[in-house]
Amino acid sequence: MAETASAENVSAQSTLAQDASAEAGGPGPAAGPIRLVLVDDHRMFRTGVRAELDEVAGDALEIVGEADDAPKAVAVIGATGPQVVLLDVHLPGGGGIEVLKQCLPRLPEVRFLALSVSDAAEDVIGVIRAGARGYVTKSITGAELVDAVRRVAEGDAVFSPRLAGFVLDAFSGTAHAPGPVDQELDRLTGREREVLRLIARGYAYKEIARELVISIKTVETHVSSVLRKLQLSNRYELSRWATDRRLI
Repeated sequence: MAETASAENVSAQSTLAQDASAEAGGPGPAAGPIRLVLVDDHRMFRTGVRAELDEVAGDALEIVGEADDAPKAVAVIGATGPQVVLLDVHLPGGGGIEVLKQCLPRLPEVRFLALSVSDAAEDVIGVIRAGARGYVTKSITGAELVDAVRRVAEGDAVFSPRLAGFVLDAFSGTAHAPGPVDQELDRLTGREREVLRLIARGYAYKEIARELVISIKTVETHVSSVLRKLQLSNRYELSRWATDRRLI
């Protein structure tokens, strides 16, 4: 795969990339490889996705840029003019929804595929309403991810099987209207919410670390922070708190 762009070297390229995209009729499906930007706040996860895509797709995909937070993502996407963006939902600097809000008005031809560990209905519906073309979880295989990227590039909507129902309910008008903001839940960062859900589902720290591609020490730090913010004492209370709010 070709050398990728980062947030540090995009400024001088941005105008040229957008002009080239306009002259070519936008970054829609073309005869060459699908141009892809990868946005996730964990470098280890991005490295793993890159290796997996390279092995499975070969020259059919070209990762032209990477970013680890929302502002850098906006800059890299604007500079490189990709066809598809693999976008994490929870990012520093505003999250995936902020990236969509800033990019789509200027680059409506770019297609976004959310790739997240979260399978919570509010996350799925939120990014789809913001303009993403699909949503898949990080349990997806390399071959399935390549197929999802290809289909999104071609204009299809793609969802992990169990998530499609959330979207159908939301857009058919059968989803429950959003309730009042949970002030306690609102104190938690996106990553802390992900850890909370996995703890409530009975995951061990080692399993959470593997699922989120972070260290066990980082998991412990997040759990301690969640317990402190919610004024809870142990994992049992944490699980009960999440169950009461139907976060599992």
